[in-house]
Amino acid sequence: MFVIIGYVVILGSVLGGFLIAGGHIGVLLQPVELLIIAGAAGGAFFASNSLGNIKAAAAGGTSTLKGSRYTKDYYMELLMSFNALSQKARKEGLLSLEKVVDDPEGSTIFGEKIAHDHHLMEFICDKLRLVLTGVDVNQLEDIMDAEIDIHHEEGQGPIKAVQRLADGMPAFGIVAAVMGVVHTMESVGIPPAELGKLIAAALVGTFLGILLSYGFVSPVASVMETRLEEEANAYRCAQKGLLNVAKGTSPAMTVEFMRTAIPHNIRPGFIELEEQLKAAKGG
Repeated sequence: MFVIIGYVVILGSVLGGFLIAGGHIGVLLQPVELLIIAGAAGGAFFASNSLGNIKAAAAGGTSTLKGSRYTKDYYMELLMSFNALSQKARKEGLLSLEKVVDDPEGSTIFGEKIAHDHHLMEFICDKLRLVLTGVDVNQLEDIMDAEIDIHHEEGQGPIKAVQRLADGMPAFGIVAAVMGVVHTMESVGIPPAELGKLIAAALVGTFLGILLSYGFVSPVASVMETRLEEEANAYRCAQKGLLNVAKGTSPAMTVEFMRTAIPHNIRPGFIELEEQLKAAKGG
């Protein structure tokens, strides 16, 4: 949502300032210049990335138009899910979690938001399987650290691809401008008014390359980076819960350990969480 708002502000400021200065929007409508920039940048993007990276970049880029899933409600649901998981493990033993692991969506342990986060659910269930085998807690922590690091490293691929696309667009804008200048130089015999239009069209190439790069594509890469950090933080929060379930920590302390791993701006308050836990216990 904020990406769209930012785009509107960018276009309003740039085009509005141009109009206030006495410019004409029609001069900026140069489809040939746009074709050169978009075509060259797109070709370089496809040439320098694998199919998987391209798909991930497209999915990550379009997802920035939506709000982040990692809200206070999301984390509250994650905390309550681990509270229920920890209570079940303490009351019925760790082996009682086997049914939950086999059919997490069919159980009442995980909330809707968590159950629909398939990557996180896979992470939680895989590690619970290790807990059921009696893995050492220190080894479990090392395994989760390694998986989170790999996940973060893989997530950087699409972000770097989009950022490289943004970095290349000003250069392709110069290419479009140079092509326009070449066309202008071969047309020096035409009337000055027509020559001026060709020069303006050539300069629009540089303008479009810079605007598309810093105004539209580069912000997408920044938001993708932020979303990746948010996702990694959700994994680290779940990691805290899994370690405490494996240790047999009380449900209240398990969720408190997890709560400390949540960023302050979306962290549920102590009293707020306590009320939710009391309500769940009463239910």
